[in-house]
Amino acid sequence: MSAGAPDLLPDLVDKEVMFFGGKGGVGKTTLAAACATRLADRGRRTLLVSTDPAHSTSDALGVQVGSAPGPVGDHEHLEAVELDPDAEADAYIRDVKDRVEEAAPPRIAQEAMNQIDAARGSPGAVEAALFDRFTVILNEHGRRFDRILFDTAPTGQTLRLLTLPEVMTEWMTNLIRARKKVRSLARMWGNVALPQTDQGPARKFDDDLLMGALVRRRDRFKAVRSVLTDRERTSFVFVLTPEHLPVAETERAVGALAKAGIPVGPIITNQILPPLPDGAQDDAFTARRLARQSRYLERIRCSFGGGAMTLLGVMMQEEEAVGLEALRRMEIRRLSTVID
Repeated sequence: MSAGAPDLLPDLVDKEVMFFGGKGGVGKTTLAAACATRLADRGRRTLLVSTDPAHSTSDALGVQVGSAPGPVGDHEHLEAVELDPDAEADAYIRDVKDRVEEAAPPRIAQEAMNQIDAARGSPGAVEAALFDRFTVILNEHGRRFDRILFDTAPTGQTLRLLTLPEVMTEWMTNLIRARKKVRSLARMWGNVALPQTDQGPARKFDDDLLMGALVRRRDRFKAVRSVLTDRERTSFVFVLTPEHLPVAETERAVGALAKAGIPVGPIITNQILPPLPDGAQDDAFTARRLARQSRYLERIRCSFGGGAMTLLGVMMQEEEAVGLEALRRMEIRRLSTVID
């Protein structure tokens, strides 16, 4: 960063769990990488997780990022991982099949396998798989890292992912309730059909593997839901550019997250054009772009500046921010100081 430029990212975007989201192409990967780098520079053990199929985290950091957490260059406090949505979905399906084989008789298991294979291509399968890996990262890596930052896929997929805990918790609760009824009926039938022994169906259902799996998964969903809605631990950082589509999409997304109880952190307006230099007022094209930008910057301030959300701004860079040193040089300031 240039001398005297305030390093605002670590001060204003510093929660245990942070999501960077927004419309594709607005620079959320670069901002997530910049924030992760700054936090790690301050001694925070930081994990940057990419759930974006574009896999541009490696490009931003200037190093190859793998499918398991690994160090970024020689930085002792920064690690990164890129998740492949299709690979995660395949692994998720394999895990479900293994659990079914453990819990169900062969005839029932085969029918279940057919249904599981059909579900692999259904809407929401990838989001469910990513969410499963997401819960593992929070539960396992959350004990090893001080900060976990998620560079997310474009807004629509991310909203589906983050609202899954509420939906899935309710769904799992209903499955558990139905399973309890089955167990109760089986125990009653066992007592009638085999009154002379306690080694029949009732004993079998006391060791119900499926019930145990359902309860464990429901508890995981509830725990993640608790993290996502904890304002002291979590924030969702939106990145946008001063253009119609990113602004409109962010307005809708902020409302959707608020409805889901997920706290929204700073709003970062990226790629702000600098004012025309003296003597360049005859550049009609740039003048029109600046006038349009001014309208959308005012809309951003009106839409997001009235509440508790902090508005930050980043000027358009002369050079691409690639690698740790370039990410450190990015100037992230309060929006008012950038445009006033």
